[in-house]
Amino acid sequence: MEILVPEEQIARRVQELAAEITAYYREKPLTVIILMNGGLLFGADLVRAIRLPLRWDVFSVSSYANDCSSGELKIRSSLKNPVAGRHLLVVDDILDSGLTLKKVMDFFEPQGALSVRSCVLLNKHVSGKSFLRPDWVGFEIPDRYVIGYGMDSNEEYRNLPYIAVKDPD
Repeated sequence: MEILVPEEQIARRVQELAAEITAYYREKPLTVIILMNGGLLFGADLVRAIRLPLRWDVFSVSSYANDCSSGELKIRSSLKNPVAGRHLLVVDDILDSGLTLKKVMDFFEPQGALSVRSCVLLNKHVSGKSFLRPDWVGFEIPDRYVIGYGMDSNEEYRNLPYIAVKDPD
């Protein structure tokens, strides 16, 4: 297993992103929406580092089955609080094509949010069309299958404190 982003580098970048987000949303009503399950560790670390009063919630969607994207978005949960009148920051672990994140943002836009922006830990450079450019990016990575820090392979390896390239089976 090749470590792509070590734990210490992740921690530093989360603090930098949180400082940028804090400056951007100062004086604005912010709700952070963490996409489950992959975005949980990154989202939890990020909201603790943002120095603003904010609301946060989790939102469960899926477009993957057995490590392959189906392209079809399945919404598995709803938010506890309404988003109308609030600025939304949708947080996810990784952006491949951007299709899932774009569909999630499109889902929230007609619900009265003042704005809908995005933050991803990893922006993967994949060949072909990208549906979205995230507003905040932790790291740019090559098109390789990664695990750790929330990202999985068949629900395993999410607990690794670093990001690694998954060895081929």
